[in-house]
Amino acid sequence: MQGVMTNDNGRIRVEFSMPWYMRLTSLPFLAGGLLFLAVCWQILRQELFGRGYWSEDWVGFAMCLVFALVIGLPGLVLATLRYFVEMDRILQQVTVIRQFGPVKFSSLRKLTDFKFLSITDDTSTDKDGDVTSVFYGVALCGGRGVKPISLASFDRREAATGFARDIGTALKLPAKDYVGTEPDESA
Repeated sequence: MQGVMTNDNGRIRVEFSMPWYMRLTSLPFLAGGLLFLAVCWQILRQELFGRGYWSEDWVGFAMCLVFALVIGLPGLVLATLRYFVEMDRILQQVTVIRQFGPVKFSSLRKLTDFKFLSITDDTSTDKDGDVTSVFYGVALCGGRGVKPISLASFDRREAATGFARDIGTALKLPAKDYVGTEPDESA
């Protein structure tokens, strides 16, 4: 996921948007949910304007409605997923927001808990040990016991370094490059 940074009077916002082809994974879920909703509408139309018997059809209606929700809601979440981080230098706080359509989950943390920006690599290999893909992540990190906040992921190291430098300049935090090092499991 690429991160887009905006800086507005001491408030920095990093927003992630999934590429359009990643949102295509939501289409089968949305189509399945809409199919079950169409069946629910047919049952209701038959009950209200036709010769349906509610005592026989309510179970099918309830099952189709449950299937529409169970299959359609994950598709709606995948289609409308947004993740952004707002950092306010004046109020000294960081807000992480995950939004799925109209539903918004946010968590507030202190900016003073974070001491640096880290650049790490995530390397995927195949069965033979050959490198298949490398992604460079930029995260806002603190000392031991402080859970890092992921800010962006890039496919080129130069882009990750430039992004970390821009955020670090705005927040007055150093950027540390940990590419090629082993992760510290005790942190």
